[in-house]
Amino acid sequence: MSSSWARLVAVSVAFVLAGCGGETKQQAAAPPPPQVTVAKPVERTVTDYDEYVGRFVPIDSVEVRARVSGYLDQIHFKDGQQVKQGDLLFTIDKRPFQTALDQAKATLEQARANLAFAEADLSRAQQLVRDRTITEQTFDQRTQTKRVAQASVAAQEAAVRQATLDLEFTELRAPITGRIGDRRVSIGNLVTGGTGGSTTLLATIVTYDPIRFEFTFDEAAYLRYGRSAGDGPANRSGGLEVALKLIDEPDFTHVGRMDFVDNVIERLTGTIRGRAVLPNPNGLFTPGMFARVRVPASQPQTALLVPDVAIGSEQVRKFVFVVDGENVARQTFVTLGQLDGKLRVVKTGLKLDDRVIVNGMAKTRPGQKVTPKEEATQASAGPQASAGAPAAAKAD
Repeated sequence: MSSSWARLVAVSVAFVLAGCGGETKQQAAAPPPPQVTVAKPVERTVTDYDEYVGRFVPIDSVEVRARVSGYLDQIHFKDGQQVKQGDLLFTIDKRPFQTALDQAKATLEQARANLAFAEADLSRAQQLVRDRTITEQTFDQRTQTKRVAQASVAAQEAAVRQATLDLEFTELRAPITGRIGDRRVSIGNLVTGGTGGSTTLLATIVTYDPIRFEFTFDEAAYLRYGRSAGDGPANRSGGLEVALKLIDEPDFTHVGRMDFVDNVIERLTGTIRGRAVLPNPNGLFTPGMFARVRVPASQPQTALLVPDVAIGSEQVRKFVFVVDGENVARQTFVTLGQLDGKLRVVKTGLKLDDRVIVNGMAKTRPGQKVTPKEEATQASAGPQASAGAPAAAKAD
């Protein structure tokens, strides 16, 4: 009996010691608080921006068409070259028009000779009618003959002017300075001229420098821009500075100014057309090319910014981890603004003295104790938002 009791006590003691030893090992194996990097938000003056997609259009575009019909005789340009206003582009065969001009001049000389004879005959008739040599009726007939001769001279002078114009119209010159496209008609083809819709298109000229950029924006943006400018809905252009980037460019480096906003909101789409003008000395922008434009949507304002890598997502909500005074990570939901370089604008949810985890979010859980390492957020992490160097688009 005593030996069995002793064995039972020994087993119990062994279990107790084993439990104590396991507990000690578990305590020893508990991981330390994760090390994270924290930084305080940066305070900066920023401006909200909206982005839109638009297309470049030329300020002037002219279709070169003939005013007279004839066979194309010469072409004086190379496809795609720059032309100046007044440069000779096409020549239509002049010979028929020169012949018509010569005929008109000859007819004019004949009409002038008839007029001279009628004037002399009327001058003689004036003396004869005073002497009662001819009747009043004869005198009136000679007066009428003179007037008919004068009208004939005037008509022939107009015919000469028209024939001269037709001869001049055989030379087609550039009406504007710009870049011409390819020729649509080869030498020897019949060119149909005139003012109707059946005239032959010979080429197209568009201006390149400066160039316009057209885009559309919604009614809410139209009102917001006007109120931001402080001038009401009547004037939305006002030389507002905008920035553009092409589809293969990372930044908005091209600067232009708004010069026009349409006067009617499209009823079906609820949008209105805006237009900016940009210098294009090197011909980089081509009419028809797409680009993105960034438009200031607010006045400059003070905001807090944190590195964009510090932003986390929980479904549709955005959050950051803020480390409190006891080094515990607290999940804080925020409202975001635009991206400014590598920094993101935080509209609500943060204070200037908050310590935000900027490195180590993946190993952090809400309410977990952490080991923070202080690091200053570099204000130069992104370009400061301004009218000359705008920030990125407004976040959704």
